[in-house]
Amino acid sequence: MTSRYQAPFAPDGSAPIDRALAEKLLGVALAQGGDYADLFFEYAVNGSYGYDEGLLKSAGRYVTMGLGVRVMLGDATGYAYVESLEWDALTHAARTASQIARGGKSVAPVSLESRALPTRYPVVQPSLDVEGLTKRALLERADKAARAADARIVKVSASLNEELREILVATSAGHFAWDSQPLVRFGVSVIAEVNGKRQSGSSGGGGRTGMEYLETHTPEAHAAEAVRQAIAMLDAREAPAGELEVVLAPGDSGILLHEAVGHGLEADFNRKKTSNYADAIGQQVASELCTVVDDGSLLSGRGTINVDDEGETPTSATLIERGRLVGYMQDQHSAKFFGVRPTGNGRRESFRSHPMPRMTNTLLLNGESDPEEIVRSVKRGVYARKFGGGQVDITNGDFVFSLTEGYLIEDGRITAPLKGVNLIGNGPDVMRKVTMLGNDMAVSDGIWTCGKDGQSVPVGVGCPTVKISAVTVGGTELGG
Repeated sequence: MTSRYQAPFAPDGSAPIDRALAEKLLGVALAQGGDYADLFFEYAVNGSYGYDEGLLKSAGRYVTMGLGVRVMLGDATGYAYVESLEWDALTHAARTASQIARGGKSVAPVSLESRALPTRYPVVQPSLDVEGLTKRALLERADKAARAADARIVKVSASLNEELREILVATSAGHFAWDSQPLVRFGVSVIAEVNGKRQSGSSGGGGRTGMEYLETHTPEAHAAEAVRQAIAMLDAREAPAGELEVVLAPGDSGILLHEAVGHGLEADFNRKKTSNYADAIGQQVASELCTVVDDGSLLSGRGTINVDDEGETPTSATLIERGRLVGYMQDQHSAKFFGVRPTGNGRRESFRSHPMPRMTNTLLLNGESDPEEIVRSVKRGVYARKFGGGQVDITNGDFVFSLTEGYLIEDGRITAPLKGVNLIGNGPDVMRKVTMLGNDMAVSDGIWTCGKDGQSVPVGVGCPTVKISAVTVGGTELGG
């Protein structure tokens, strides 16, 4: 991928911030001692376009640049950042972070070696290089397609967000890695109205790709999906209430796995023993049908990374294997505590933030059942197609999720659309109640962003069709 936006650092010495400078700066960071230090240089360009009611209502672009320095001594961490790449500013940040090890012995000079990285997000046409008028035309196409699809559509909005994030990571372990990370997200939202009744629908996607994404996932296709959802939900009836069988649709339903199970498998929560999965390695924590991985290697996935923000290359970390807990997502700090290797899950929102264990693309892998057979096996239940917001308690796994699109299952058939559906349960309990798993695993199109401790990072989710024997559904009273 080449773009006219280039950071002032490169692994080959062709920019002012190079390997020699990084080695000197690590020396400053470790001058008073410490077990470990790293430098995180970042240059990010972000753009956004908002189209609403037939007009381009907003357009913007901004650049952020800076360095974060971390020094670790035992369980103590010193962190400092600076929004300048001048040498005096860089050394001031390094000395500030080094105060955590004041009075210690200086560490031997660090010798850095450039790391060869995989290429997981090839880009044909960098979005930031495309003129704004072209992007406006794409948003206008979505608006026109949605309005033309159905006369009941009364409001349409569309958006395009783009980013190019270039990072350079240098660590006292000798890692020296540079990466250029693109990100694109396109979205369409609509409101349908008839006889005073309103329902919304949305569709979006993207990933670590360029404008070529919109050649295969056209504005018209996103508009059609948003309209389909809104029109379908116009006829929605009140949701039943009570304990019911629930079938999760493939793809987007992985967000329930991400929230209700994934966060509890991040190693820092287990190191601090605040996760319900603490000290549970080797134990059966889910149905034997379930194998869960966090895979940062998916081609062009929203959560995919060639290298994490500590210089490690993630692959596919198995977390739960046939129902048994076999590992956590590890960053440098937690990996040292557990005596294992980092899994490449050390991520941070920006140079202003310290890294911590974070998910990349979290997936429940395929089972063997036919998806239609799964639905046919349900006498009365709920089919969960699209999820909205949710709340999860990491310490015990309790969750509440709302559905933006759900349907009643009656006598093995998907029938009436439902509104006001909330799924209430416990992550580990739900995983133990998985009784059928489809052979249709899908990864959600790139829409999800994960928040943790005030930091947000892009992530991917995925799962096949899943049958859960019992979940509490919040709605109206359960009818006969």
